[in-house]
Amino acid sequence: MMNDLKEKLDAKQDLEQTHSNELIESKTQDKTETKELEEDVIHSRPDYESEILELVRNVNSPKLLREKLDEYHAYDISEAFNSMTSFEREKLYKMLDTEQLAEIIEYMDDQDQARFLSEMNIRKVIAIFNEMETDKAADLLKGFDKERSEIILELLEPEVRKKISVIFSYDEDEIGSKMTTNYIEVAKGLTVREAMRDLIRQAPENDNITTIYVHDENGMYYGAVNLKDLIIEKPDTPLEEIIVTSYPYLYANEPIDKVVEELKDYNEDSIPILNNDNLLLGAITSQDLLEVMDEEMGEDYAKLAGLVAEEDLEESLSQSLKKRLPWLVILLFLGLIVSVVVSLFEGVVAQLTVIMAFQSLILGMSGNAGTQSLAVTIRVLMDETLDRKQKFSLIWKELRVGITNGLIIGLVAGASLGVYIHFFKGYVWDQAYAISLCIGVALWVSMVISSLTGTTIPLFFKKIGVDPAVASGPLITTVNDMVGVVTYYGLAWLFLLQFLHLA
Repeated sequence: MMNDLKEKLDAKQDLEQTHSNELIESKTQDKTETKELEEDVIHSRPDYESEILELVRNVNSPKLLREKLDEYHAYDISEAFNSMTSFEREKLYKMLDTEQLAEIIEYMDDQDQARFLSEMNIRKVIAIFNEMETDKAADLLKGFDKERSEIILELLEPEVRKKISVIFSYDEDEIGSKMTTNYIEVAKGLTVREAMRDLIRQAPENDNITTIYVHDENGMYYGAVNLKDLIIEKPDTPLEEIIVTSYPYLYANEPIDKVVEELKDYNEDSIPILNNDNLLLGAITSQDLLEVMDEEMGEDYAKLAGLVAEEDLEESLSQSLKKRLPWLVILLFLGLIVSVVVSLFEGVVAQLTVIMAFQSLILGMSGNAGTQSLAVTIRVLMDETLDRKQKFSLIWKELRVGITNGLIIGLVAGASLGVYIHFFKGYVWDQAYAISLCIGVALWVSMVISSLTGTTIPLFFKKIGVDPAVASGPLITTVNDMVGVVTYYGLAWLFLLQFLHLA
């Protein structure tokens, strides 16, 4: 009987354990499914474009359509423009108010802006330009042909035309050409209450209100006030008590590439731009800064490839040729110089033809070493505060890196190529290793020199006021080819022919 009872208890425990395991598995599966569902929700993005297209195609009431589209971001609406027919876009041009259209146009790229504006009548275009932020309007006008740009500029409201003309007065490489006139400016002699009233008065026309700029009694820039400080301060407090007089600023004629790093360091939402009389002209916002940095990186990338400027898919053949040919012509003559140098060693090659097989190895490795040093140097030179001691430190560091890397690569090549030359080229062991030793030493010397040229040439270009990126890519490669050729064939002539008499 005791055995029967024990068996029943064991069976009950087994049943409970099985049930418990099933519950755990079920809960685990539910959690897994829930997690997968949550991930789908997190990573999925509503198809706003389809929703917008459906609204445009089905809503005929201008008022209702404007209200519905107000619920969407202007960027999403601008993205939907490319999927619309010309008839549907025409419908939007008529139904949306000018302010909405201006905001949508601002989010498009240059090609789309020009294309869609060309579909509108001149009155609508002028109205949109009057509503756009002046820096965006100026950028857009720069993309038009001169005649059309002058016509539009002449028809704009006087105040808008004046602001755009100020931006146009600065060269493309000056920070003033990138500024916006969208900012709030108040006088320093006000109280907090009076400054807040002035802010509210200017806000409908200028929505960059996080930082308020302050001028003195002569109209000159005095400092800045954070909106938060203005809100929490007592109304009767003199504004001067909360003005940050050390707030950074820039002059409109300062070169863009000189001030980009400075703007990044301050990490402010906007920085005021002054003329040479210290009067406020505009501001550069964090968004403007991102665009400027993107343009600067694009230009540097183009120069790395040996182009004089960026290219895009829309450019004509003649435009592309203008950007590519100048450097190609220069490099052609540099290449001819390299060829002349190689021809000086024809006697060496004729007596010891095997060394020709390893020319590409020498040139390739010296070019790689030079390009690595170049990349490091270009990156370091982005810091405008670099002093002479730091520059010498950079040269010394790259020299040590070149010596070490060249020594390791030279030893590996010297050890392995001797075996290859013996078995595949038919040389005896001592001759094979004499040739491989020459190759190893040539690799070491050329990599050291290439590391130095990859560092010193950009520094030299920087010193004489030329963009260091110009010294990159094709130029460094051509210079390093010359270094590699002279080093390799010079050592082969001296060591293998004059000293060992291998010919």
